Amino acid sequence: MTMTTAEIRQAFLDFYASKQHQIVASSSLVPADDPTLLFTNAGMNQFKDCFLGQDKRSYTRATSSQRCVRAGGKHNDLENVGYTARHHTFFEMLGNFSFGDYFKRDAIHFAWQFLTETVKLPKEKLTVTVYETDDEAFAIWQNEIGVPADRIIRIGDKSADKKFDSDNFWSMGDTGPCGPCTEIFYDHGEHIWGGPPGSAEEDGDRYIEIWNLVFMQFNRHADGKMEPLPKPSVDTGMGLERIAAILQGVHSNYEIDIFANLIKDIAALLSVDDLTEKSLRVIADHIRSCGFLIVDGVMPSNEGRGYVLRRIIRRAIRHGNQLGANEVFFWRVYQSLVNQMGDAYPELKSQQAIVEKMLRLEEEQFLKTLDRGLAILNEALDNLKGDTIAGETVFKLYDTYGFPVDLTNDVARERKVKIDEAGFEKAMAEQRQRAQQANQFGKDYNDSLSSTNESAFTGYELIKDSSQVVEIFVENESVNAIEAGQKGLVVLNQTPFYAESGGQIGDSGALWVSDSEVFEVQDTVKLNKAFAHKGVSKATVKVGDTLDAVIDNERRQKIKLNHSATHLVHEALRQVLGEHVSQKGSLVMADKLRFDFSHFEAMTAAEISQVEDIVNQEIRQNHVLSTQLMDLDSAKQAGAMALFGEKYDDEVRVVSMGSFSTELCGGTHVERTGDIGLFKISSEAGIAAGVRRIEAVTGDAACHFVAQTQQTIGDIASLLKSDTGSVVDKVKQTLDKNKQLEKQLQQLQDKLASQAGADLLNQVVEVNGVKLLSAQVEGIDAKALRGTLDQLKQKIGSGVIVLGLKNTGKVNLIAGVTADLTKTVKAGELIGNLAQQVGGKGGGRPDMAQAGGSQPENLEKALDSVKSWLATKL
Repeated sequence: MTMTTAEIRQAFLDFYASKQHQIVASSSLVPADDPTLLFTNAGMNQFKDCFLGQDKRSYTRATSSQRCVRAGGKHNDLENVGYTARHHTFFEMLGNFSFGDYFKRDAIHFAWQFLTETVKLPKEKLTVTVYETDDEAFAIWQNEIGVPADRIIRIGDKSADKKFDSDNFWSMGDTGPCGPCTEIFYDHGEHIWGGPPGSAEEDGDRYIEIWNLVFMQFNRHADGKMEPLPKPSVDTGMGLERIAAILQGVHSNYEIDIFANLIKDIAALLSVDDLTEKSLRVIADHIRSCGFLIVDGVMPSNEGRGYVLRRIIRRAIRHGNQLGANEVFFWRVYQSLVNQMGDAYPELKSQQAIVEKMLRLEEEQFLKTLDRGLAILNEALDNLKGDTIAGETVFKLYDTYGFPVDLTNDVARERKVKIDEAGFEKAMAEQRQRAQQANQFGKDYNDSLSSTNESAFTGYELIKDSSQVVEIFVENESVNAIEAGQKGLVVLNQTPFYAESGGQIGDSGALWVSDSEVFEVQDTVKLNKAFAHKGVSKATVKVGDTLDAVIDNERRQKIKLNHSATHLVHEALRQVLGEHVSQKGSLVMADKLRFDFSHFEAMTAAEISQVEDIVNQEIRQNHVLSTQLMDLDSAKQAGAMALFGEKYDDEVRVVSMGSFSTELCGGTHVERTGDIGLFKISSEAGIAAGVRRIEAVTGDAACHFVAQTQQTIGDIASLLKSDTGSVVDKVKQTLDKNKQLEKQLQQLQDKLASQAGADLLNQVVEVNGVKLLSAQVEGIDAKALRGTLDQLKQKIGSGVIVLGLKNTGKVNLIAGVTADLTKTVKAGELIGNLAQQVGGKGGGRPDMAQAGGSQPENLEKALDSVKSWLATKL
């Protein structure tokens, strides 16, 4: 049965919808509220809390087509992409899920019905596996489905001393939900080498796994403890690309319709005739992961998710380079991705401008160093003795030319050599340590505090409420009471305190009994659905106590002004800069607000002023803020702006400010926009590639900022003996005068340097027939050293020159070698030797090199050593 990939995706969702499953949209590739994952790598990621019993949905059956990336962390397929038929950095996983509803029997029956009846795969082509001790699944397959016993294979643990380490015992990671599974394999036929799973030939390509049905039964902790889940559940995953290959009658995933069209477009773009080039497959795969990652808010950087994205982009660019691309091309491939997948994922179209701009900037940046880096790598390969590239070379390519290690390894593999990974890791030790300190991924899912209680939030209407203590934590342990002087967290059954979320900081205040303050609340945080009041106890507080929760209302009011202003500034930025602007983060505090957004260049003063004008105009309009609870789909249809990848409940709160702004938001806000008073941007800066940050103030803080700015202008005017109205002209006059003086000073320094150079020629000596000038200079600055060196090289004709300069406790060194001598004498090597003697480091080209040092007392000795060093080279 031949079906397009889009038809297969829809057929799967429709099938499970007919089995009373809720169709759930794909979640972001950036996991929401999950520190254990680098990227979403399976369909069940967004339902993880459902399996743990910490999240209750309005449905107990779900189905989805989840976009996934496996290019970092535990699940990393990057290096195999382009070399195998089925590895991808990006793929779609079809899945159906049961949260304590049905279990093994229905899961197996549903899967078999879809494969053999809906898409009509021949039954005799299917083989299944079960976990070795899972007799129940074996019996269902044999007795109810009718699969012959010889096509039901039991798969045990890989080693006797490691329980549950089996291909048929599934877990997301070292911790978290897990359980036995049954897998369905498709037999591609005898003409392809390979054997069934569990056989010696199982690594062949004849039997291909297409569907994994996981029976969730346990939550594994870091100590190995297997905690039974509240209700047995089901999680399945079937690779859309794999089932598409089977249904479209091809063996490789890269031959299915999506990839075939992508490859065809890339080949046309790069004028490549051979559509079997593996580099075309790499580029086709990588544009999918890069496009979707950027759409989900990941930007190229040198750490975390951003570094993985940068690695993928640069690998694609290098493969384009192999195919003859000598200018930017990768961003142009994105249009083909939009053509292939834009209907299923409209965000690919809506964010096309931002993705293409990001890819183009990243490619332009990398191309500046690609040729030089490849030249160094090829030189190292040409001169290689043995079969391993030195770790120092790999590190230099990474550190200086931005070559990810796997890109270097790609080139090495093509030349049938290896890289010294241990040597590279040694050279990377300091950078790796810093990266690990900043990296939170891989943390035990069960390490963080959690609570099964739920707190009702009453703070939209109240600033004080009578509440009951339902849980107390002291030093991360649940206790029955907290004593005076102890720090801890108090969970209430209901509270007016807003818990930090959505960028808004948590409320502070106090918990009271009668007229006595018993607990100082310094912050409020969420523990699942419980609101925990963090602070210091002033008296004994026990679980079950009834007390008054009173927020610091003056602080809350300031937070409300800033939060409402973030909604206004978001829309104003979209109007001024373009619809590509999307929120990338925010922090709403009492004294200021911070708003991060996608944009590729610094805002001009005129743009900042325009945004301020729009926001302040909306403030003066004094719109009434309206809030409304509605289901998520209705909210989106009403035009409410949602943060893509944010985790929303089925029922959402929609905040509207007239017709100007409508957003999904659970935070606290002013009653009318006029309450904000005044809005003023205090700073604008870049924080990552393609991400800008605005900081701003409102209300009294904005008035104070304006007054302070006016005072600063007045102080400047006073210093310049001017009035505030003429201060700009006065500053311009002063700067022009300074430029003239600097020009005159430079002319005088050049004359001094020229005279010093003439005097230095008297110190030239010969070493084995080569002229040498090694001298200390005075009366010039470090910037003039290069000019002095160039003049002396012209005058000396042929020779070696070293100049040293003492400068306020530091040393500056420069070395020059005339072109006729660079094969024998290297300036970079010479300067490296001298730098060590004066407490510094440096290097450069064979004809010119520079260095700095911190030990000026050793300069004379270092300069004297040049003569003997040169003698050893001649």
